[in-house]
Amino acid sequence: MRTEGKHVIMDISGCNLDLLNNLTFLKKLLVEAAERANATVLNVAFHHFTPQGVSGVAVISESHLSIHTWPEYGYAALDFYTCGDIDPKAACKFVADSLEASHIQTTVVSRGEKIKGKYLHRVESTSSERNGKELSLLP
Repeated sequence: MRTEGKHVIMDISGCNLDLLNNLTFLKKLLVEAAERANATVLNVAFHHFTPQGVSGVAVISESHLSIHTWPEYGYAALDFYTCGDIDPKAACKFVADSLEASHIQTTVVSRGEKIKGKYLHRVESTSSERNGKELSLLP
């Protein structure tokens, strides 16, 4: 069994405030994001905080997608961890577009690579965009 996976850490800001606080919308969003990445959704769990904010996770056969929102700041933190042949980039773009984010920062980490008998991770890239224009890219 392969242990390698891609972990995309994404911070998005300038998002639609109402969408960041809409539990029903966010549940559907995470499920559709997983499906767009060709992942198999197994379970979904979400919680709406008082007075605002939502945290949720979609457990997929290939690992998980999670979101935590702060509507008062127009900000969401997301983690997409996928194993196998699933590409989390399609899911990331779909979520950022759907939440109308004006700024996106992503870090891609390769995880579970066996090197000299140890399972390790490495940062592949970090990128930052504003309104669809790349601001920086680190190898």
